[in-house]
Formats: sequence, structure tokens, C-alpha cells
Amino acid sequence: MAARFGRRLRKGAATTALAAAAVAALAASQAPGVTSDDQGRQATGAQSTPETTGNTSGGDTATGNGGYYTDLPPLKSPTESPDPSATPTTGPSGTGQGGIPATVLDAYKKAAAELQSSKPGCNLPWQLLAAIGQVESGQAEGGRVDADGTTYTKILGPVLNGNGFASIKDTDNGAYDGDSTYDRAVGPMQFIPSTWAWAGRDGNGDGVKDPNNVYDAALAAAHYLCRADRDLSVQADMNAAILSYNNSQDYLNTVLSWYEFYRKGTHSIPDGTGTLPSHRSDRNSGASPDPKPGKTSKPGSSEPAGGTTGPTPTPPSPSKPTTPKPTPPAPTPTDTVDHLADGGTGQLSAKTGDTFDRKVVVKAVTKAGKAVPKVRVRFAIMDDTDTTFTGGETVATVVTDSSGKATAPALVAGQKTGGFRVRALVVGRMVAGLDYSATVVERQADTLVRTSDTELTCTPGGEFADQVEVKATYKGAVADGVAATATLVKSADDLTENDKGPYFKDASGKTVRTLTGLKTDADGLLKLPKLYADDTTGTFLLRITTAGGATLTVELKVAAADSSPSPSPSPSPSPSPSS
Repeated sequence: MAARFGRRLRKGAATTALAAAAVAALAASQAPGVTSDDQGRQATGAQSTPETTGNTSGGDTATGNGGYYTDLPPLKSPTESPDPSATPTTGPSGTGQGGIPATVLDAYKKAAAELQSSKPGCNLPWQLLAAIGQVESGQAEGGRVDADGTTYTKILGPVLNGNGFASIKDTDNGAYDGDSTYDRAVGPMQFIPSTWAWAGRDGNGDGVKDPNNVYDAALAAAHYLCRADRDLSVQADMNAAILSYNNSQDYLNTVLSWYEFYRKGTHSIPDGTGTLPSHRSDRNSGASPDPKPGKTSKPGSSEPAGGTTGPTPTPPSPSKPTTPKPTPPAPTPTDTVDHLADGGTGQLSAKTGDTFDRKVVVKAVTKAGKAVPKVRVRFAIMDDTDTTFTGGETVATVVTDSSGKATAPALVAGQKTGGFRVRALVVGRMVAGLDYSATVVERQADTLVRTSDTELTCTPGGEFADQVEVKATYKGAVADGVAATATLVKSADDLTENDKGPYFKDASGKTVRTLTGLKTDADGLLKLPKLYADDTTGTFLLRITTAGGATLTVELKVAAADSSPSPSPSPSPSPSPSS
């Protein structure tokens, strides 16, 4: 409705009465006590599953489904304003809307470029960021940002107190939005604080994630849109990404209108000179609340207005208005969910750095056990772990398919070993979630062998000619990335570190007889640094161990060079005296 209303105002084709009716319909659609479900429909009194951060209904979107600008782009393609430094104008008309403030435009393009590098499969066009920025904040209120991209004043959305919007209790103690009771969307891209807490990014490299900075906000929006392995070159994925930002069909239509407009061409204008939108979905956008009066009869005359003669019509007796009974909203798929059931997940285990071979799968079902499609399920990685979903996110939202199943993105193990949980929750419905236990185990080897059978020898005070190299395997396969330790031990029975004999050198040249933090390479190979010998002779032992229990002991021999004297040549016979 918001998009259609904006179009009517732009074209000037509707009467004030129709505009007022449109506003009334819009207001009715956002009446207090009505919350939106995840299919864009509304249900009275719907409760949502709290986030781990304490969110309630609306917390599944970047903006909390708050208000936005409904102004539509002009029908003509963007053309450069003859005077881009002119004072900003209001309203959707005018060619200046093809211009985007320079700093804001730069933020969009840099964010899209970063995503092209980090998530090339997403195919994020910067024009989509520009379209969302226009609808959310009018390009940071016409580019009112400083040289670093931070807005001069905070851009705040409506209070999300359930009065026409979702009810989202405060999650940031007012740090971002100044409200310690309820949350509000913040900044040029209108993130609610609870979403910013995990989606925020540092786009300008100053070490701070600030939703009021257009570089930070644009990069956060880019990553947010590219979640769940979306390919935005596919229209269905682009639509899903936009709806995840603000779950409204009118919002989707408005953003797509601006996206197509900017794709036709745009240009940079000075900061602070952007065209300011004037119509919003969360307030009466200047429409007259009452229809304009029609023609009336002339005072003291029986002649009707317009000069037509005839008897004055008798007005009908007013009838008592009847109050129509409200029609209860039809239940949404989300409303019918009774619980989540396991969808065939299986055991979740992986080695450090590996992708888990199984995914978390849940099924949304009714009380009678019937599958419920088109329900949004949120998966969140819990506890102290550096494991993430594919793409580096720790939260993912997936819609159940025709069989009621939602499959989380693949888990990618980090370097921290141990257990953690993946929690599945129904978005927009207060039902018990499901927790799945997952484990990251250390990479292991069960066999170590030398790659050469050359004897390792050295003279006192010298260095060994050959370096020790070993290959690790696990159940016959290459064991890559396996942690190892190498220690020069006293004997086979005494595995304490030897204090004499061969040694390694650290970066500063100091003697080291234990090496830690070693890892086999992609081929399972581990090559140790050079070995040196002190003045002690004898046979010494180097013990190499790996995670998983593989052990190898290597002999090192230090012996003096062979110093046996060479045989002396026989003396020449003395010449005989002359006889």
C-alpha cells in the first residue's frame, strides 16, 4: 500500500479523498497490537521467539520492520541536475534524484567491492545498497555526513514499542538509539541494535563498528544481504534478501523500483545536497485528512450548484452508523507450528579447519504432526567456538520447504577444539527450540615415518648435513594440519629434555631442544629446522609426537672425525759410499 500511495502522489492522478483513504488503509495495516509474521502478513497478538539478545517480534529483520520512505523514483531515467550544488528539494519529482551524495556513493561501491572479494558468489550490485539506503534514510538524509562518513546527527527510526510496529525491548541499554526501554533502528541503513550486535562491520578501518557511519553500515548491509549463500543475480534470492531487511511486499516493490532506477545510471553530487524524501510508511505523509468539499448551492437560493434549476433535493435522514465486526486474521503458517522436530541431522563432528559433512536439519510441524512449509527458522551457533556457518556468519535464517524442513548452511570448523551447540528457533512463534551438540576435534595422525633413510651424523661443534623430514598418515590417508612436537630426549626410558648434545636454534640463535606448534603440511609432511651439535659425542635421540598418538624416534650421531695418522712413506736407502 505504501508504494502505491507514493505513486499516486507522484503522478498527481488521485484525488485528496483517495489519498486520505490510502493513508487510512495504511494506518489500519499498522494498527497498534498488530505484528507482522515472516510471510509479510499480520496477526494480532502474535508472539515471537526471543533472540539470544532478547529480541521479540520483528527482530529477524535488519530494521525490525520499522518505517521507511515510500517515495518512488521519477519515470524518466536519472539525469544529472544542471546545478548539483543547489539547495536540496523535497518530494520524489525532479531529475536530481539520480544523484547520490559522494561519500555515501563511495561507501556503497566499496562495500560491494569487498563482497565481490570475500563472497563473489553473492553477486551483490552496489545499486541494491543504494536503493535500500534511499528507502531507509534518503541516502543518509541527503548526504549529511562528515568526511569519514559519520552522520552529523543520529538517524533514528520509530520506537519499536508495539504501537503500530513490532515490540522489541531494549537490547543495547540505549547505547546506539538513546532509548533504554525499546529499540529503534539506527543510522543510514537503519539497523536495530540487536542485529547490529552481530551484523555490524568496520567499513572504514578505524577499528570501530558504528551504525551511524555510512561505510560501516553499508558493509554490514552488504554482508547481511549476502547471508545464506544467496546469489543476488537470481531474482528470487534478491527478493528474499530485501524481505529479510524489512518484511513487507510494499517495501520490496519500493526498493526494486529504486534499484532499477539506479541501474539506468546515476552520478555523484556533493555531500549534503541530496534530494530529501517526504513520504513515509509510518506517518501520514502530508495528505489532507478530510476530502475536499464539493460544489454547494448558492446561499439563499434554491438553485443547485452549477446553475441547474429545479427543486432543492431533500437530504436523506441520517442513519445510525453500524460498526462492522472485525474479521479475525487468518492463521499464518507460523501460527500453526506446534514444535520443531529433528529432520535427520545425525552426528555433528569435524576436524579443525574442515567443513562438517552433515548439516543441521529441523522440521516444523503442527500439533497433529503435519509438516508446515514457509516458516522461517533461525539457526544460531552458541558457546565459545570459532566455528561458523559457510560465509563466516554465526546466525542464519532459512525458510522451511514443502516438506516442512529447514536446512542450516554447512558448519565450518575453526581452530578451537571442543563442543558447542547449534540452536534452532521458529521466528515469530514462541515454541521450544532445538539444541544440537557439535564437536570439533584435533586433526590426528597414527603413523609417522622418515622420508629418507640417510644416517644423521655430525662432528662436535658442527651442523648436521641433512634435515629431519617425516610424513604423517591417519588410517592410511595423508594427515594434513596435524599438530606435532619435537624433543631431544635423554633416552628411550627418560623422555625429559636433554641438556647436551644436538640442538635447534630459535630466531635469535639461542639453543632450543624442544619445538612446539609444529604442523604437517597439505601433503602430511613435516620438515624440521637444521640441527647443530655441541662438543658432546655419542648417540642421541630425537622424539617426534603428534596429536592422535603417532610417535617416531630418530637417532642422531655425533662423532669426532677420523684422526688416524696416515702411514709414513718408507725412508729412501742411504747411498752407498764409493768403494
